[in-house]
Amino acid sequence: MNLLALRSHNAAAVLSLLRAAPDGMTRLELAERTGLTPQAVSKITARLRAEGLVDEAGRTASTGGKPRTLLRLARHARYAAGAYLDRDELTVVLADLAGGIVDIRTSPPGDTDVLEALAGAVRAVATGAVLGVGVAAPGPLGHESGVLGRVTGFPQWEGMPLRAALTAALGLPVVLDKDTNAAALAVRGTTRDSFAYLHLGTGLGAGLVLDGALHRGRRTGAGEFGHQAVRLDGPLCVCGNHGCLEALCLEAVRAGDPAGAARLLGVGAANLVALLDIDRVVLGGRTVLADPALFVHEVAAVVRQRTGRPLPVSAAPGGSRTVAEGAAALVLGRFFGGGKDGGEGSALR
Repeated sequence: MNLLALRSHNAAAVLSLLRAAPDGMTRLELAERTGLTPQAVSKITARLRAEGLVDEAGRTASTGGKPRTLLRLARHARYAAGAYLDRDELTVVLADLAGGIVDIRTSPPGDTDVLEALAGAVRAVATGAVLGVGVAAPGPLGHESGVLGRVTGFPQWEGMPLRAALTAALGLPVVLDKDTNAAALAVRGTTRDSFAYLHLGTGLGAGLVLDGALHRGRRTGAGEFGHQAVRLDGPLCVCGNHGCLEALCLEAVRAGDPAGAARLLGVGAANLVALLDIDRVVLGGRTVLADPALFVHEVAAVVRQRTGRPLPVSAAPGGSRTVAEGAAALVLGRFFGGGKDGGEGSALR
């Protein structure tokens, strides 16, 4: 690691600690938590204050010695935009450095010029100093390449170099990831456990968090949960195979049998529990959120029956907003030195 990268890494470590401490921390506490010397912390915090990223937050109560100055993250110093490019709706949020949402807009995505619709929606919310844009879209797609794959019902999106085109249109760094991965980041919070976020809407996918880290796979192919074959003589799926879990769940939904779809989803969830030994399951997507109590109850019952484990099952709040928040978290992850979750590299500045 070169000197510039080390400097950025140390600053990101300080900012991350302040982000998790809304009431502030002293320089001594920051030194103890980071392992840096008090002198190094003083230099880092002086630079961050000069850049407007850190404010003073008063002083500690006196315990006989001189009260110490508290520092806190200046949460409104920078912002991150997050966009959820769904098949039939575009949701864009603006998040502050602490992840708080300060603006949200929804609109149709447009049939052909999705880039124009996306760029216009981001411009509508992007006030202040914006670090970058996170975009969550249906898979398959290339997280590293920034190119969209073939989305069911939108063949014109296939091969679109969305990241490069949006970067050129907005003049901002852009991060692209699958909608299920973004949602998993949004619901992960500060936990370091292993869980699966299962998204049932117009399709079925999963976001996997293993030991607290988002698992994408080398080709961003992890989490294609809906294309596990559970009935070899089942209906034809859009992927070309028969009996995929996605095709069966959607067939049950079209037949007016959401409980049947929920039980099928439970079968897939039980398979993941057995395969990955995850700690919990989180459900989301438009179909689930139409009756979250039903889906939570049925999925939990099937998982318990098939695995013998009373695994916690819950529904993610927020719908499309949750996915857009996760997209903004991709940018914030980079800024705070988030590594795998926000893309490789240190602070985006």
